[in-house]
Amino acid sequence: MTDGVAVNVADDHILSNQIIRGLKTLRDHLGCSLHEALDVFAARYEVLRVERPDDFVCTRDEYGTGFYS
Repeated sequence: MTDGVAVNVADDHILSNQIIRGLKTLRDHLGCSLHEALDVFAARYEVLRVERPDDFVCTRDEYGTGFYS
């Protein structure tokens, strides 16, 4: 699998708080399970928070509010 640094196919979804779309994009791209996609999503989220903090549509505290997996 990947560590989230090299996989940027879901960046737009991650930045705009589109969690389900981001997970689907990762699953389609990597051919992985939902659990693996969640791990990659979380890792990529952390990378983007460091590299592109101003590109997020919401704060860290607001991100994922109301989303339960």
